[in-house]
Amino acid sequence: MEFWQLGNTSVRSAMRIKDGLAAYAASSIQGNIRRGDGDIAFRRLLGQCGVVSLGEDSTHSVGRKWRSAMGKLGFIYPEIKRGMGFSQADLGQLDMITPAGWDLVRAETVAAMQECYLRAMAAPLSPTGDGRTFSPLCWTLAVLLELESRGEDASVNFLEMALIVQTTTPADGLTETVDRLLDLRCRRNTSGRKRAFDRREYDLAAEKIGRAAGTFRDYADMNMRYLKATGMVQSKGKGIVLIPEKHTLAIELARELLSDKPLLDLYRSLCNGTPLPTDKAAVAHQVLTDLLEQIQQYGIAYSVAGKALDTPAHINQVRYEIEELIAEKKEEIYAKQQANQWQEIAAYMELIAARKERMRISAEEEIRVPKTEASAYLEWSLWRAFLAIDTLKNKPYEVRRFKIDQDFLPVSTAPGNGPDLIAEFADCVVVIEVTLSESSRQEAMEGEPVRRHVADLMQQYDKPVYGLFIANRIDSNTAETFRIGVWYTRDDVRLNLHIVPFTLAQFSKFFRALFSGGNAAPQAVFDLLADCECDRMKYAAPEWKTAIDQTVTQHIFALQAGHPLW
Repeated sequence: MEFWQLGNTSVRSAMRIKDGLAAYAASSIQGNIRRGDGDIAFRRLLGQCGVVSLGEDSTHSVGRKWRSAMGKLGFIYPEIKRGMGFSQADLGQLDMITPAGWDLVRAETVAAMQECYLRAMAAPLSPTGDGRTFSPLCWTLAVLLELESRGEDASVNFLEMALIVQTTTPADGLTETVDRLLDLRCRRNTSGRKRAFDRREYDLAAEKIGRAAGTFRDYADMNMRYLKATGMVQSKGKGIVLIPEKHTLAIELARELLSDKPLLDLYRSLCNGTPLPTDKAAVAHQVLTDLLEQIQQYGIAYSVAGKALDTPAHINQVRYEIEELIAEKKEEIYAKQQANQWQEIAAYMELIAARKERMRISAEEEIRVPKTEASAYLEWSLWRAFLAIDTLKNKPYEVRRFKIDQDFLPVSTAPGNGPDLIAEFADCVVVIEVTLSESSRQEAMEGEPVRRHVADLMQQYDKPVYGLFIANRIDSNTAETFRIGVWYTRDDVRLNLHIVPFTLAQFSKFFRALFSGGNAAPQAVFDLLADCECDRMKYAAPEWKTAIDQTVTQHIFALQAGHPLW
């Protein structure tokens, strides 16, 4: 028994590879990221663009892991070793960006990025041990579809992925593999002590192959993240389930599970973007027809009348439009659920404020925020907080400026030249800006952009605009800039800005009090901002920060006592 592995970098989300690849594409080190100076240069580049945290790493292994992952996915030309039957020259210059890699660099939407990963992972390049190869993605889809055909729960939980799916290939037989999976599922379901059962199963499997039990978990965690990057599956608890609108495509991808094509052909296909079934008109039509039926379940009106459907490209363009409409509808449903998830939202804010990576919030659930993605999760937690407070005039996807995946998790931070979040209510607009910067550089990095963003929106909306600035620590120079609160337009018109800085700890405590006291209404937020803002001309920055803290405490006390100050 051996593990299959989609990537060998510990990146929290496989989608972050795009950030590293884009930085590599813009650098001067293409083709020189190996051996000594190359490893160092690549590691430094990944650190500078925020993809990895540069801690102690005397062997520069981070760069090698990322390079390997990019090569394995065909985004850079991988190393062709002796005995493979062809040379490096037959494929392409080592470590240079491939056509598939350039497609990922140019991808602007999450759907476009996911298609790049889908093409990469649909390539049947993993060996079965009998001279043939297979795609772990297509194998996983086949397992899910077989479960569905048997009338079973068509999902794979974490234990099943760790012990069954990732340790098998199509050569083991689909029927036999699913039989083993269902046996494991049945035994676990009838077990009275699930945790003890899991530990025992991991230990038994580890003993059979002479590997540590934790290896199964590490590979499963990593492999599921790469699988989700394709947009074919989404989270179900700690496991995965097929996304309904991808069902027809999954069937097509799972039709041929084993390949005996020459390796050179497979590698060339990988580096150019593996063809998908939807590249053929007949399959593209079939997938579109299925989507048109599914979209009705969401109450979305859509017509293909007048749409060009004469080529696979045109058909797929219509499919992308429908998938985007479904994604928006799902996000609206997700937004309505946030008020019931306020405790988890508060926990995420508290975790980031504590500068930790993980927190157990129940006996069965742990939340995680990797250091390299803390900025994205900070924006995401504030987005969820304002969705929970509710009564927004703009749609949830209009509130955020960062991208999310099919599990509504952040793919990246908000781009520049605009605020992080814009929450529009009936009577006012709240512009939310967040940062993890804490030093005196905070003012230099945030002072001008935050004021400009608030000023721009003041000129767009015919209603009051508040700026809410949140950081783990507020530098007094930043507070002073917002305390003065002035911006001049190009025509020298003076705008008086209303920007209030809070620490993340202050806001998370206030947010928790809003819901625990049963007073979760936007007016409570508006009144807190107004009370803090009205003190700004009475004090210098350090004293204003103290006054803000006192005001937050007063509002929290009032909310907890059931007597909100509004």
